[in-house]
Amino acid sequence: MEMAINKVQSRSTVLPMLIIGTLFFVFGFVTWLNGSLIPFLKIVCDLNEFQALLVTFAFYIAYVVMAIPMSMVLNRIGYKNGMVAGLGIMAVGAVLFIPAAQSSYYALFLIALFTLGTGLTILQTASNPYIVCIGPRESAAMRISCMGLVNKGAGIVVPLVFTALILTGMDQFTPEALAALTAEEKASRIAELSNRLVQPYIYMTAALVALMAFVKFSPLPEPDLEETMMGDVKTQPQTSVLQFPQLVLGVVALFFYVGVEVIAGDTIGLYGQNLQVANFGTLTSYTMAFMVLGYLVGVSCIPKYLSQARALQGSAIFGLLFTLGVMFGSSDSHAIAELLFGWTGIPTVPDTVLYLAMLGFANALVWPAVWPLALDGLGKFTATASALLIMGIAGGALLPLVYGYFAHSSGDSQLAYWVMLPCYAFILFYAFKGHKIRQW
Repeated sequence: MEMAINKVQSRSTVLPMLIIGTLFFVFGFVTWLNGSLIPFLKIVCDLNEFQALLVTFAFYIAYVVMAIPMSMVLNRIGYKNGMVAGLGIMAVGAVLFIPAAQSSYYALFLIALFTLGTGLTILQTASNPYIVCIGPRESAAMRISCMGLVNKGAGIVVPLVFTALILTGMDQFTPEALAALTAEEKASRIAELSNRLVQPYIYMTAALVALMAFVKFSPLPEPDLEETMMGDVKTQPQTSVLQFPQLVLGVVALFFYVGVEVIAGDTIGLYGQNLQVANFGTLTSYTMAFMVLGYLVGVSCIPKYLSQARALQGSAIFGLLFTLGVMFGSSDSHAIAELLFGWTGIPTVPDTVLYLAMLGFANALVWPAVWPLALDGLGKFTATASALLIMGIAGGALLPLVYGYFAHSSGDSQLAYWVMLPCYAFILFYAFKGHKIRQW
């Protein structure tokens, strides 16, 4: 009888996971496009390193500004309709890229990115607690890891597609090549590069509208969050979501995590460009590939061989070690890349670039592990708690700017990666002790 019930529960989770998995692919496609957009817009809009990283600020600050309003929207219209609304907002953001590309006006690019981030906010606020609640709590990190595989799989594909469609023939857009042109010739060449964005974003808009219709007419059920996450009512005397230390500290952990994840994924192209790495436009794919490897570890090992807390502890330790590798490794030697994958024909990269990419492996299991640990026993506070966790994504807006400031002001983009060390140190604290605290 118990086996029959388990089979029914398993079948009941397959369809929702497929639909949510499709949305996670969209998250990855839109989010990890930023890593290729940053060096592209640096050329098109003539930006310095700090200004170029406003791309990440405009995109991720939307999660802070819009998280609470979007949670109110979800409570009013439901999770499924909220996902449809989020996709619609993203379609508007994709449309805005077209006049931005035609005008090469940086502020319009930033508005388009903020709009995309707003749509993603409601999608993330709805989908992450949905995946946590859809099955047993102890395997929640495994399910989120499955979603992460799809998300980061998109992150591998996007830079390759972007490079093939947009970044071909970039030798004619180097500072030296542009300096040799007259003002009129330079403006014409930059406009030609910028207009390469128009057609891809037309396709993206059409895909988002089609996905809206798919989700709207799909049999995706509403999650019963109240029933699945109540826990022991006797242990819940709290009257405010801020009275749960495991949640508040989890928000801080996610703030630092998203910051280091974005630094590893979105600055690697700029860093490679500074080192004159030929394939700098595809370097985000390297970070995403290591993240996929980390998610495979999560899917195969959690919870059977690895607890969610233990996975988080290992992630923080690897993060500290790889950050030290970025700071003090060689920017000339390709020895590590030659050893790991040089024999496959994949272009090798300097050791410091590879350490930066390997942070993808360290980061992979942080998000899947923090969510179930932070939401443990939240019950009726789950929707608001999820919005607060989503607000932790603000780390992706602020910490890359902190890195960009130190990289630009010091002139040393390699040592500026020290900003990640305190971030991983806090994640390590949360993994060992923070998530266990139940009273302030």
